[in-house]
Amino acid sequence: MQANGDIFYVITFLWTAVEGETFVIFAGYAAHLGLLSLPVLIACAWLGSFCGDQVYFFLGRRYGHSLVRKFPKWESRVARAMDLLHRYNTGFILSFRFIYGVRNVSSFAIGMSGVSWLRFSVLNFIAAGVWATSFAGTGYLFGAAFKDMLGDYAL
Repeated sequence: MQANGDIFYVITFLWTAVEGETFVIFAGYAAHLGLLSLPVLIACAWLGSFCGDQVYFFLGRRYGHSLVRKFPKWESRVARAMDLLHRYNTGFILSFRFIYGVRNVSSFAIGMSGVSWLRFSVLNFIAAGVWATSFAGTGYLFGAAFKDMLGDYAL
């Protein structure tokens, strides 16, 4: 992994634009082993998560209603995200990436709402940083525990 670290950081950026919790935890563990740089890992996960959600926001803003009509299975998930947005507003924008089952559709739904691009961008940037630090940090801090549990397989 050390020889391919730069490629791994690009993969981290791309992967976290879509999902990535488990991936970032294990990458944090790799940082604990000295195979990756924790600050660079966090920065790539932070920016990947942020950029991915910005794209979903713009897709929701521009094409949201027509896409929901075209794919009616999305309607219930979008409605759930909209309900949470209306009930918790700022708290939801700061925490949706931590809520199972609504992360991928939340930015899209927020784009469909009246939330301004600037407000979403600022809150999304903060939330992406907390997310990246939390998951990479979890992998890093529990690296010793993983090694104890997995033994030689951890390497």
